[in-house]
Amino acid sequence: MPSKLEQLRKFSVVVADTGDFTAISQYRPRDCTTNPSLILKAARQPESAELVNEVVTDCARRGERTEEMLDTLAVRFGVELTKLVPGDVSTEVDAMLSFDVTAMVTKARALIERYEKWGVDRERVLIKLAATWEGIRAAEVLEREGIRCNLTLVFSLEQAVACAQAGVFLISPFVGRITDWYKKAEGRNSYPVDDDPGVGSVRRIYTHFKSQGYATAVMGASFRSAAQVEALAGCDRLTVSPTLLSDLDQDQGMLTRRLGSAQAATPPTGPITEPAFRWSLLENQMAGEKLTEGLRVFHMDYLSLKREIQTKVQGQKVLT
Repeated sequence: MPSKLEQLRKFSVVVADTGDFTAISQYRPRDCTTNPSLILKAARQPESAELVNEVVTDCARRGERTEEMLDTLAVRFGVELTKLVPGDVSTEVDAMLSFDVTAMVTKARALIERYEKWGVDRERVLIKLAATWEGIRAAEVLEREGIRCNLTLVFSLEQAVACAQAGVFLISPFVGRITDWYKKAEGRNSYPVDDDPGVGSVRRIYTHFKSQGYATAVMGASFRSAAQVEALAGCDRLTVSPTLLSDLDQDQGMLTRRLGSAQAATPPTGPITEPAFRWSLLENQMAGEKLTEGLRVFHMDYLSLKREIQTKVQGQKVLT
């Protein structure tokens, strides 16, 4: 019997949640997603060291600021990843910009321009933005320009619907972070997978989208276990860490499709206004807290990567 990973490919698009070249080559995902913490982790690996040093050297020679170096590094990783996967590569905009529509649009355009200079068409790239109200509005502008977006840090149905109504290409509702919040709030160590609040959240979003005919793809993200991944088999896309891809690859058991295109009808949601969106994040304590926490953590990861690059630049100056 084929592994559960091979079976999963029949039901969902498998996406690697990593910038690790070796892992991507091994598990053969169709797409991959990255963020500053994943790039930082990948940049410390021997197989990526030459690329990082090349980027730092070239950027320093051109007199680029550190922020520009980070953009160049993210795109260069993305370019290499497009050589390893046949589908999409997501590149993230710094979370600190998540409340500034103009800044996000400007940054996204600049990233796409860098990709195109390296010969990568915008159709291979997803710009990853946080699903704040401003992030959704920025994505709406970019989608009209043919720049496809991946809206991340989705924790509620209201966030998801607002993204779909804006014509966003793809959303990444988080599983594990929702589960983490409820475990802490309820004093639980675990949940049966079908009672898992994170799994349940993605299932509700997926069911609602299919019932309402939204074109926006749903990509489950932030998994804590292979069981959570299996429980969402059939979701449009699933972005999975190398550790869990390995678990699925080594498991020869039977995998059953849990989500399908024929879903029960759900009541339609009217247009999500800005006041309603913001109030929903106040009413839903979990979603509001996890969105805020996620933005803070993503930006801290960005700052960690920035410090690492600054250290490399200083090291090269010492050597010269």
